[in-house]
Amino acid sequence: MAKLSELRTASQVRAEDLANDEVRAESIRTALAHAVALRVLAYRVERDLSQTDLARQLGMQQPAVARLEAGDHEPTFSTLEKLARGLGIEFHIDITPVTSGLRSTA
Repeated sequence: MAKLSELRTASQVRAEDLANDEVRAESIRTALAHAVALRVLAYRVERDLSQTDLARQLGMQQPAVARLEAGDHEPTFSTLEKLARGLGIEFHIDITPVTSGLRSTA
């Protein structure tokens, strides 16, 4: 078993992973979906809602909320609009030649 002093931090592991071109490309490709997933999940947890409760609030089905929270699929602009209107949250998206993702609004 490794000693505590020999263990790497999550940041170190992430940096090492991102040194791999394929991992970095996948991270860039899924950045927007993951950022949306975190926002939706945070909203739901902060309000103690189930996925079914949130789906009802948004006029969606529960599996659609589960897919959003998984962060595996890029949400469409119409889905982002539905989330913004239904949850009262803003999405500021930056798209550049290198990357795309949500810009922090805080």
